[in-house]
Amino acid sequence: MPKLWNDTIEAHRRTVREAILDTTAALAAEHGLRSVTMLQIAAETGIGRATLYKYFPDVEAILVAWHERQIAAHLDYLADVRDQAGDGAERLEAVLEAYARISHEHHGHDTELAAFLHRDEQVAGARRQLHEMIRELVAEGKRTGDLRDDVSPDELARYCLHALMAASSLPSKAAVRRLVKVTLAGLRP
Repeated sequence: MPKLWNDTIEAHRRTVREAILDTTAALAAEHGLRSVTMLQIAAETGIGRATLYKYFPDVEAILVAWHERQIAAHLDYLADVRDQAGDGAERLEAVLEAYARISHEHHGHDTELAAFLHRDEQVAGARRQLHEMIRELVAEGKRTGDLRDDVSPDELARYCLHALMAASSLPSKAAVRRLVKVTLAGLRP
């Protein structure tokens, strides 16, 4: 087949796959994880069930793929934030603020869905990547004298991540900003 034809087919498959992921996530958020069926997903997406089964074997596989996409997007976003800020201290602050905002914005998710999605290795891998990103920024701040040197960058990165998880339960964006400021204050000499 000509390259243009292959590109068109691949673009169509990506579009259908993305529509399946988005539809399934919306249905699960609206109706709960256990009530979503492959028939519903196919109907809402506008495809046949046979087509849906060519892409995914079951609802759980679709949700895992959707979550993997979300995690990758969050990590990419945090890397972009890190790369756009100025010096090490500014980059650390920007990443911590962005991470806290993400945590805050995703606080209302269905607990059954969250429990299902947060059990896989993808989440553990993302946490390791995020920890490493923050650890590197803390180490840079330590080298420049902007951050305390009596605690290892690894421990300070863990402190940041655990402290900012509280953003998910805060009532407002202003409260999230205050949490980030308090967390950053704990890093300074």
